[in-house]
Amino acid sequence: MNTNQKSMRYDQNDYDALLHSKIPAALVETPQMNFDDAGDASVFFARELDYVKSQSYDVEYPEFTALKLFPVSSEINPGAETVTYYSYDKTGMAKIISNYATDLPRADVKGKPTTAIIKSLGDSYGYSIQEMRASAMAGKSLDARKAESARYQIDYLNNKIAWNGDEETGLRGVLSKDNDVPLYVPATGAKGSTKWADKTEDEILADITGMLKQVARTTKKVEEKPAAPAVKAAEPVKAEKPAVKKAAKAKAEPAAPAAEVKAAPVVETKAETTAPTTKAASAAEAKTAPAAAKPKAKRAPCKKTVKK
Repeated sequence: MNTNQKSMRYDQNDYDALLHSKIPAALVETPQMNFDDAGDASVFFARELDYVKSQSYDVEYPEFTALKLFPVSSEINPGAETVTYYSYDKTGMAKIISNYATDLPRADVKGKPTTAIIKSLGDSYGYSIQEMRASAMAGKSLDARKAESARYQIDYLNNKIAWNGDEETGLRGVLSKDNDVPLYVPATGAKGSTKWADKTEDEILADITGMLKQVARTTKKVEEKPAAPAVKAAEPVKAEKPAVKKAAKAKAEPAAPAAEVKAAPVVETKAETTAPTTKAASAAEAKTAPAAAKPKAKRAPCKKTVKK
């Protein structure tokens, strides 16, 4: 017994009497008095001290990319079982001919139909009456979360089929085996390996550059990115420069608007000087200008009266 700790002092006689009594056994048999740890013996319960945040932190999943990268068509009737499209290709050749040649090469067009099957995707979700009661008691939306989970599973399968297809149903994806996608896997790594883990930095960079060139080479530059965006990006810069110059000129020459206002009387004086010349126009000018002859025709009766 440590006599320095006052809280640990006890009487040996009392301890022996308590040990040989039935009190310890009664406490063990009573569940309400069975304290396994210090937390159970506390006045507060663990749930009473637990603070539940109103915001939930859900698990995040990667974003689906198929419907954003590939065009989606909604023109097909929902009741259709298959969809068919036709593709046409140009054939033939041309050659240099002589005068009156009759053996001209033939150019033609060939087409082929392509048919794809249509399949439906679906899943389900449900809940019991007791789950509805528990949802109402907890104040949580049960059907909204389950519906969101069901929608996610459909979108996941749709994205997977768009990329890899489905061999069981015959649905073809972009990277399906029968889609004839060219592969670019040069074995330039250690011991002829195609994995980037076995290649150096220069070899990996050469693979990426070769992939970009392979796309243009295979499609004959049909899928090559045009350089138009670079030209469009330079247009706003060019448009801003004249505006800045005009603003600078307007600030440097404040007297320019006043000069324009002073020039207005000059125009009026010119109009006055030109007025007599129009009155003194000859008869030949009046004949060539029928519009100006109309006012003179109105003044003709006055001239006749003067002569009389």
